Amino acid sequence: MHDVRYELLNPATLGSKQVTYTERRETVLYRLFHDRRAVTAGSVLVLLTIICLLAFLSPYDPNQLSIMDKLHAPSWAHWFGTDDHGRDYFTRILYGGQVSLAVGLLSMLIAVSLGTIVGTVSGYLGGVIDGLFMRFLDVFMSLPSFFILMILNAYLKPSVQNMIIIIGLLSWMDVARIVRSQTMSIKEQEFMLYARSIGVRMWRTIFKHLIPGVMPSIVVAASLNVANAILTESALSFLGLGVQPPASSWGSMLNNAQGYLGTASYLAIFPGVLILIVILSFNVIGDALRDALEPTE
Repeated sequence: MHDVRYELLNPATLGSKQVTYTERRETVLYRLFHDRRAVTAGSVLVLLTIICLLAFLSPYDPNQLSIMDKLHAPSWAHWFGTDDHGRDYFTRILYGGQVSLAVGLLSMLIAVSLGTIVGTVSGYLGGVIDGLFMRFLDVFMSLPSFFILMILNAYLKPSVQNMIIIIGLLSWMDVARIVRSQTMSIKEQEFMLYARSIGVRMWRTIFKHLIPGVMPSIVVAASLNVANAILTESALSFLGLGVQPPASSWGSMLNNAQGYLGTASYLAIFPGVLILIVILSFNVIGDALRDALEPTE
């Protein structure tokens, strides 16, 4: 009987409220698809991702050395030229894009998952638990995360997997703060108060109602987190602490291009421009999502 009464009071199961939620979702989608910036940024990201995933269609081996072909300028045979080892630069750009995008997306999933769990539990329980979580969060945020990331990545064996885990574990704090704030607001609504009064299990309440309620904020934070993760990976690889040869990422390609800025500037231009485009696109999408999710009168 309690479950029935609870479902009747839950906004997600009310007919009139369901219409409201549906209309809101349609409004958000309408805003996004009519925002030229968001459509352009999304199209660019989708196109780049597809092209990078199709890297295996390239006739060149990304790691095959050819000293006779070193540092050839862009041409019909090599669209982006060749690097200092004679490898086709366009092919290495595509495979490097796979690494950079994978690091950004997978580390974002770790950060968002951890931040969502910590934020919802802290905001829902409140009191001493919330105080402990927030003090721990304050300490964590006061640490120079990039230098810690450098130290950990240098101490551990450099690899894409380690980089994904380290970046993810050092970038969840902002997500946790956002989710906690939204959770504390949602938990004071009537159906949540009634759920607690009839003894609905905490985890059921969190996963069924709290997390869907804060999902818009999570989506915005996730889009921005991907951009930050790609930038962090690029910075680490540029410093030689990220992807190790013969594998490549856009950051490691920038690192290799340092010695050829005067003689083969294209080695730095192509990966640099792609990093700029991807980060800018994710930031534009994040801003568009924030605008689209803002409540209207």
